[in-house]
Amino acid sequence: MADVPVPGEELTPDGGLRVDPSPALPAAVHDMLDRLWSAGHAAYVVGGSLRDTMLGRVPADWDLTTSALPEQTAALFPEAAYENAFGSVVVPSGDDAIGDVDITTMRSDHDYADFRRPHRVDFTDSIELDLARRDFTVNAIAWGGEAVGTRHLVDPHDGRDDLARQTLRAVGEPATRFGEDALRMLRAVRLAATLGFGIETAAFEAIREKADLVRHLSGERIAAEMRLLLAATDRTAGLRLLADTGLLEHAAPELAAQRGVPQNKVPGEDLWDHSVRSVGGAVADPPYLRLAALLHDLGKPSTMADGRFVGHESVGADMARALLDRWHWPTAERDLVVHLIRQHMFGYVPRWSDAAVRRFIVKVGPGALDDLFLLREADNVGSGLPPDAGRLTEFRSRVRRELDSGAALDLRSLAVDGSDLMTEFGWQPGPIVGTTLQRLLDRVIGDPTLNTRDRLLSVARSIVAADGRS
Repeated sequence: MADVPVPGEELTPDGGLRVDPSPALPAAVHDMLDRLWSAGHAAYVVGGSLRDTMLGRVPADWDLTTSALPEQTAALFPEAAYENAFGSVVVPSGDDAIGDVDITTMRSDHDYADFRRPHRVDFTDSIELDLARRDFTVNAIAWGGEAVGTRHLVDPHDGRDDLARQTLRAVGEPATRFGEDALRMLRAVRLAATLGFGIETAAFEAIREKADLVRHLSGERIAAEMRLLLAATDRTAGLRLLADTGLLEHAAPELAAQRGVPQNKVPGEDLWDHSVRSVGGAVADPPYLRLAALLHDLGKPSTMADGRFVGHESVGADMARALLDRWHWPTAERDLVVHLIRQHMFGYVPRWSDAAVRRFIVKVGPGALDDLFLLREADNVGSGLPPDAGRLTEFRSRVRRELDSGAALDLRSLAVDGSDLMTEFGWQPGPIVGTTLQRLLDRVIGDPTLNTRDRLLSVARSIVAADGRS
């Protein structure tokens, strides 16, 4: 279980759960509840924010539910935004540690469309009806009350017992719940990884039965769950659950294809095991690094021949781009991940010259070097090796030395530019200028002492003469 509750706090007999979460609620949340109660409305803390508070965790966000209609809530909070059909009013808390708070009118759902969203939403003043529509019992607990009366826990589905048992159990019939919204299955895996909980047997079997419904989900919804899963403490267990439940096959068939592909890495483990291990060995920052670790060998199944995977890094980079496009992953992160995958098969030996190290820096790009080395560390862990295997520490030091030396590594660092060449040779702007500059850079990378104006113009003259140009 997560962090131990604060000393002196009342605990349940089974230990560890906050019976009265109110002391742990932020002042801004108390203020919002008080404003709703004072206006004559029922109001409750609900969902993941209450679940995490009861577990002694710090909630990622805060959710309240109320009998007030959206227009009534918005009127009580002039700074709020109300722009959706689901009765959710977003209220700035004024506390950077909390951010915005969602205050949603209690509602009861009806039949769902496309396994993703309800046909319609009806508002209600019954907290029990609102909780009955939620996904898991640990999320179907509320704390608060009517405008007048005592403040208390509302737990019609025994979610508090499931919190104590560290178990995810669906509200009602699991197959029905997952058939309503297929995202709930991915959420089950992500919550299991985030909370360190198990999935109750009936829910697990229902996920396996309904796993193919994930294909109805938008790429954005899948990506949001994958991002949270990769950030989870128990992310490797979550990834294995994703495969064991059959969800991986429909969310990312390219990754599911790794199962059963032999790897000469850790005895008895296949390519999927290697990818999972690599994710486990990847650091959390930058956040896209674990995604790169998950996808870095995406091209191996389709390039496997005679126990080798020739060119898998290039094939895998293209496959990763297609997968991340399908998931609508942010373009900047997608491009970084694709670049890291394309470059991840570098090899280093001590006999490399300094010029070879500089050429490696130029090929990868100075801004991507740290990330690439972190990916190699994760890849090493995934192979059952120490993170710095392959003389990685030595190579890093040599790269750092070249970067610190101030050697020219791009056209901007050359002692001449296009204007110098056009003046020297009487050229008009055109491709020859850029081509000659690139050739000069290549010479300077090999010999940094050439990077003076006089020497570079002399080299340029030799290049032009050799090409028969004037």
